[in-house]
Amino acid sequence: MNYNMEKDTTNIQAKGFKKSKNGTERKAVIRIKNVIKSFGDNHVLNGFNMVLYEGENLVVMGKSGSGKSVMIKCLVGLMAPDSGYIEVMGKEISTLNRQTLDELRSEIGFLFQGSALYDSMTVRENLEFPMRRHKEKLGFVQDTTPLVMEALENVGLAHTIDLMPEELSGGMKRRVALARTLILKPKIILYDEPTSGLDPITAKEIIELMRSIQRKYGTSSLIITHDVDCARVISERMILLVDGINYAEGTYAELSASRDPKVEAFFKK
Repeated sequence: MNYNMEKDTTNIQAKGFKKSKNGTERKAVIRIKNVIKSFGDNHVLNGFNMVLYEGENLVVMGKSGSGKSVMIKCLVGLMAPDSGYIEVMGKEISTLNRQTLDELRSEIGFLFQGSALYDSMTVRENLEFPMRRHKEKLGFVQDTTPLVMEALENVGLAHTIDLMPEELSGGMKRRVALARTLILKPKIILYDEPTSGLDPITAKEIIELMRSIQRKYGTSSLIITHDVDCARVISERMILLVDGINYAEGTYAELSASRDPKVEAFFKK
């Protein structure tokens, strides 16, 4: 377990690879180094470091207002950091023009906390929307039904194809949102509080679905959550975001056994 792992992260980034459990090397698909972002006197990120590896489930935990959302916005180019380095799939975000950034975003799926389905569109139309938005990736698709059905079948909701969002439960909306994310077959999926607002049974189903998707497609997953149970089940590795830095990193078992007060605060019931 590392605390304020700036030195360790720098070494990892220089190599760009990590050994997996079976001994093979996994390439870094996201690298964040010394990112700083302030809003006036509010210093949100104070030198944050992070590496996400190919095929990994990485959880970032932080209290409300700790900078998790700001970090995500900087990562996908919606917000520019004051300083620091962000690289996604070998491309430095700050150097990309709008077209190249849009092309890169088509490789990044995003599951929003509130699902963010379009209320005026059917489930089918919600899934077709990213296909129209990113035509350069899929090309012209005359019949969208096979792709839409495949994505819905992946989340167990093929029967909802012609329903409106208002006809879906909270858990079903989250599943449809994940199906919409999968329609472009992204290499990276960003999950923003995937179990927030769900009952324990539905939350467990969403977590298992995330694991199933990761196994089937080999996606690299960055999960932002404050749900300790979600982190315990889904994470291969965790980073605790405290005071704007990557304060601690390790497995769930390592971090939950820590006697550091700032780390213990995350795991107290």
